Amino acid sequence: MSNVHVIRPEEETRKPQQFASPVERVYYEWDKALSENDAKALLELYAPDGVIESPLIPHLLGKKEGVCRGREEMRPFFEALAVRKPPVRQYYRTGYLTDGKRLIWEYPRAAPKGEQMDFVEAVELNDEGLIQRHRVYWGWFGFGVLQRNEYHR
Repeated sequence: MSNVHVIRPEEETRKPQQFASPVERVYYEWDKALSENDAKALLELYAPDGVIESPLIPHLLGKKEGVCRGREEMRPFFEALAVRKPPVRQYYRTGYLTDGKRLIWEYPRAAPKGEQMDFVEAVELNDEGLIQRHRVYWGWFGFGVLQRNEYHR
């Protein structure tokens, strides 16, 4: 991971044709879709056989493992996430690291508007620029939200 991209406010509102690479498109479009609770737009960023791993999957879906394989398994996860996100889930980020195929970014606990749920997102893209593999790593503050069951119905 050799490239670092620092976000400028004007970059947050880019149009799709303004993205310099598939990595940059996924970075902006994934966050936008999640923050707008748009499960359909999230799914379109993943390869049909893509995989997402997150500790939240068993919590929201009642699955034994924290893995969804393929868009059809992901759909109920993103739909549940859209209606159950707690208010402390914010979207402050400061950039990403990439090698052109892999992409990593952080939602740090300490944010300008106060504490937010802390995550690291690790994404691998396929040759079509779609997410093939996505792993979500939770920080201690975000895990506390999960322990307190703040993802309620």
